[in-house]
Amino acid sequence: MAALRGKLEVDIELKSNADKYWNIISDTTTIFPKAFPHDYKSIEVLSGDGRSAGSIRHFTYAEGSLLAKSSTQRTDAIDDEKKTLTYSIIEGDLLQYFSKFQAHVAVIPVGEGTEVKWTAEFTKVKHDIPDPTIVKDFAVKNFIEVDDYIQQNA
Repeated sequence: MAALRGKLEVDIELKSNADKYWNIISDTTTIFPKAFPHDYKSIEVLSGDGRSAGSIRHFTYAEGSLLAKSSTQRTDAIDDEKKTLTYSIIEGDLLQYFSKFQAHVAVIPVGEGTEVKWTAEFTKVKHDIPDPTIVKDFAVKNFIEVDDYIQQNA
């Protein structure tokens, strides 16, 4: 029998400078819908400033998204010095399958480039639900798109 709790992890090396990369990853509210309209229809701040711990944002994904139609995320922790961010999904389509979904992002300088580590911890609502690899794939796609965006707009 499959476990209800699980963890997904991915490390990806990118070309962009870590400071530039962090500036975008930590300010997705304004940048993502403009830069990636094929992924994000809108990101609305519901509570807080949209960036600091405790902030709550509502994401509406683009038409045809395999991931979800929308989700509400809470920023649990953010550290500009360490370039780390932790967020939880607190409402939305994903919670039909997962009673808990929390992700952690770390942006690490590596030479002139960046390494991004993404970890998600989740609890399934029932045993026969597959691991959320589609969410991991979407995160990786976004990380690569942010890298390309920085390279094109440097």
